[in-house]
Amino acid sequence: MLPVLLVAGAYLLGSIPFSFLVVKVASGKDVREHGSRNVGATNVARTAGRAAGIIALLLDIAKGYGAVALARVLVAQRAWPFEPGVAPWQSREFWIALAGLVAILGHMFPVWLRFHGGKGVATAAGVFGALDLRVLAAALIVFAIVVLLFRIVSLASIVTAATIPLFFRFLAHEAPFWRIVLSIGMALAVILKHHSNIARLAQGTERRLGQRKEP
Repeated sequence: MLPVLLVAGAYLLGSIPFSFLVVKVASGKDVREHGSRNVGATNVARTAGRAAGIIALLLDIAKGYGAVALARVLVAQRAWPFEPGVAPWQSREFWIALAGLVAILGHMFPVWLRFHGGKGVATAAGVFGALDLRVLAAALIVFAIVVLLFRIVSLASIVTAATIPLFFRFLAHEAPFWRIVLSIGMALAVILKHHSNIARLAQGTERRLGQRKEP
């Protein structure tokens, strides 16, 4: 029962559409009908202002962090059904990292918005912060460098996501095996969700910071 509760709780927490709700409360608008039409903090800022964007960003980060925190509580219970062993489902770290992955997927595919959600960057940041703050700090440095060099947020998100498994492997030397494996899944989910951005990057049409959309 506890593993089912862990997965369901992580998904439901990750699927809370904060970006949609913040814009709806702040302006009465549907964020999916404005700007990039993406349910994410960047589009919230474009649609309802910078303050609303920051609130949505922090809430999306919090739900990723909360999913991992919830998983840690559940796997620590005496009623947790699996004893430590070699199989993935016997590792408590597997379930903790799995909760993070499920929360990210919940953000990307929320049942409340007919499975059309955001790209998972902020929620993933919350997950990585809960798993290992060193990895999150290193990822933020990479993100900032790419943004400063190229002024393209989507490119920074993609590059940063790709570095996450490497940071878990080489920066956090004591990281459990299943955390590293599932971090690959998290990184791939974020990268694949940026498929439209990748297409525009390949065409040279992706917008840079401060660049206005052409009429």
